[in-house]
Amino acid sequence: MLDEPRSGRLAAWGNALLAGLVSPDEAAHRIAEDDAVHRVEDLPGEAAPVGLTLALGRLRALGAVGLRVALPVAGHPLGLCGPPEFNERALEAGEAVLAAGAGLGLVPETYEAGPEGGAAADVHVEVVWRCLPVREAPPADVPSLGEAERELAEALRDATEVLSKLDVAGSGPVAQAALEAYRARSEAGRQVLAPGYPPRAVRVLELAQRVGALIDIALPHSLKGMGGTPIAGGEHGGAVSASEIAARAEALRPVDRTARRAQVAAYNSAVEERERHRG
Repeated sequence: MLDEPRSGRLAAWGNALLAGLVSPDEAAHRIAEDDAVHRVEDLPGEAAPVGLTLALGRLRALGAVGLRVALPVAGHPLGLCGPPEFNERALEAGEAVLAAGAGLGLVPETYEAGPEGGAAADVHVEVVWRCLPVREAPPADVPSLGEAERELAEALRDATEVLSKLDVAGSGPVAQAALEAYRARSEAGRQVLAPGYPPRAVRVLELAQRVGALIDIALPHSLKGMGGTPIAGGEHGGAVSASEIAARAEALRPVDRTARRAQVAAYNSAVEERERHRG
């Protein structure tokens, strides 16, 4: 969770565009960020893949009134509403965007090219958003902003307590590098959400990202030394064996769930706010 999900950027800046708060070019630029190109495939009315600017305009023409985010994992279909084919693709990607009012969803597929072992700046990333039909139904397990904020405050206390007990502080170069990267991003003055989002959504998303950063530091995606082999140098937050890593993962699982729910609540809040005003 140190990196913002692409679905979050698409939903946030797509919502700002649908609300008339940013231009199509700015929205497309903000969504793509450092990626080389984004395309949308299988969009109704388009025989070939199209760029973000055209795709967002087409979604509006198809009836989209807002974009929602889904961040599902196995056993937790967070933000999804079916049908099974879309849910399966979204689960495989770990994220998706649902166009409310259009009955369509977008799932990202990423393709990378570049020299092996090269710097990140040398990697060419292309993103293809697959467009599929979705049900117009309430998304699964998405809390209100108020609920998310309360849950996050408790989750942050729990995460801090768990990591303190597991001796994560000062745990090694990998964890320290991740922590410094998170701090640098936090201090860079980046725009957390697009125009049109309530201040509370910004607070909730920032806190969710902070909790997610702690989890990423404690449970890196690439774990060496599994199968009972000690992990050299304490690189993974002070854990020295696979059993200790498993215990840490179990302790932090509910915290991770809360942080993901809060992220989705923050990204979806612009649509929820708009629907409340219309109602």
